[in-house]
Amino acid sequence: MGEDTCSRASRYLDNLRAALERVSTDLRRRFSGLIDAVLRYASDAEYYVGVGDCDTALAAASYAEGLLDALKYIGVAELEWPSLAPSRPRVFLAGTFDLLHPGHIELFRFAASFGDLHVVVARDSNVLRAKGKPPVLSERSRLEIVRSVRYVRSARLGDPEDKMRPVLEVRPDIIVLGPDQPYDEEELARRVSSTTGKKVRVIRFSEKREFEPGMRGSSDIMRRICCGSYCRIVGCEDLPGRNS
Repeated sequence: MGEDTCSRASRYLDNLRAALERVSTDLRRRFSGLIDAVLRYASDAEYYVGVGDCDTALAAASYAEGLLDALKYIGVAELEWPSLAPSRPRVFLAGTFDLLHPGHIELFRFAASFGDLHVVVARDSNVLRAKGKPPVLSERSRLEIVRSVRYVRSARLGDPEDKMRPVLEVRPDIIVLGPDQPYDEEELARRVSSTTGKKVRVIRFSEKREFEPGMRGSSDIMRRICCGSYCRIVGCEDLPGRNS
C-alpha cells in the first residue's frame, strides 16, 4: 500500500524543521522576510494536517521547502536536507483530552517513548454521543492545546462518522490505548492490521495515577471546581448543572 498524503505532509514538515535548525542566525537576520514566509507556510501545513486537509498541508509544506531551498540557489547557503525516509515507528493515540492535565502528559510521554506520536482529538459530536454530554473545551481548543505538547509530533481532529479513517491516514506501527478505552487489544490489532496492510502492535497504558490528592482525571478537576471549596472562593455555588 502506498504512503498516504497525511504521512507525506508530516514527513515533509519533519524534514523542514530539521533544515531550519541548520539556518544560521546571520542568514535568519539577512533574509528575515523569506524565513518568516517559510515559517508561515510551515505553520499553515501543521494546521491543515491537524484538521485533516492533507492535500493543502502538503502543498504548504512544499512551498516552505522551495523558499528555503532558494537560499542555496542564490548561493548564500548550502543547506543539507535530511532524508525523507521515516526512521522511527509511528505511534497512534486518540482521546478527548478535555482540560489537559498531568495525567494526559504522562500518557503522551509514555506513548512517545515508542516512536513519533500522532494524536487524534475526538470531535465534539463524537464526545457528545459517547459520553452523553459535550466537552468543556471545543474541539478546536483541545486540538490547539494538544498540538503544543512537546511529546506530540502531529495532532489532528477525528472523523465525525468513521473512527477508522484517522487510523488509515496515520498508518501507525503502534497504537496506545488509555486505561479506560473500551477496546480489546488483540482484536483491535487484528482489525487495524487487516485494514492498513501492516502489522500493528497495541499497547495499553496501565492505569490512571493521582496527579493531585484524589484527582486522576478531568472529571475530578470539574468536581473540585464545581463542588469543592473553590466554588466558595470564586462565587460559583449556583453554577448550572453543579448538582447533576
